Amino acid sequence: MTNEKKQELDALCLKFRRNLIETLHSIQTGHPGGSLSVCEILTTLYFNEANVTPENIGDRSRDKIILCKGHAAPMLYMELAEKGFFPMEEMKTLRQINSRLQGHPCSKETPGVEASTGPLGAGYPLALGVALSDMHDGIDAWTYAILGDGEINEGVVWETCMNASKFRADRLITILDWNGVQLDGTTEEIMPMGDVELKFKAFGYNTIVCDGHDCSAISAAIETAKSVKGVPSIILAKTVKGKGVSFMEGKNTWHGAPVKDEHYEAAMKELGGVQ
Repeated sequence: MTNEKKQELDALCLKFRRNLIETLHSIQTGHPGGSLSVCEILTTLYFNEANVTPENIGDRSRDKIILCKGHAAPMLYMELAEKGFFPMEEMKTLRQINSRLQGHPCSKETPGVEASTGPLGAGYPLALGVALSDMHDGIDAWTYAILGDGEINEGVVWETCMNASKFRADRLITILDWNGVQLDGTTEEIMPMGDVELKFKAFGYNTIVCDGHDCSAISAAIETAKSVKGVPSIILAKTVKGKGVSFMEGKNTWHGAPVKDEHYEAAMKELGGVQ
């Protein structure tokens, strides 16, 4: 990735963080922590790696991005709006009655959403099915699945891993938003997973570790994953829940807390949105 491209993506990430805080403050609901942590991952995918646009969304040969950790929908919607799937102005309707932008992604209602996700673990087997279907039919496309690290507590995730390995799903690239915090506490407090990288290796995955807040590192990890044949790959992207807003960083209390006036002002000052 060139310096110019990295600067462009970094500027987009800052814009998305400001817009996210603005939106969640205005509606007094939503999930700030996990949305902020996945920002660079989604931005790198939508604006550098994945071949998906409003124009080709009906073309089966497009790449597919499936946000399995569906509670981070606000950041997904920011990306889709910026790509032109719907007006950015529509973000004001997030989680409101009759809005297309529901609290968790809905493929039936929201342009650009590939899969309805929310119940943790439900999106990953679907992503594998999409990847295997394309592989079976000779479709030259990549499927990207973004997991949360609280989500890997779910048994269905590991059943999916077994199947991905068995069927050599090398067109499935999984990215773990590895921030170490889930709804009720740290992942170590709630359900210790031990050596996560070693676990995925034991299930037959090619594993790559990278800085999940460095767009160029994420891009390089994706290119490495694409070069590995015959096995699925997972990118363990080290992130910080609430990244970019100091008082939210690493705090499970910001998984789904409302952004009050005092939080809004402090966050926007940090993000350069308030002079």
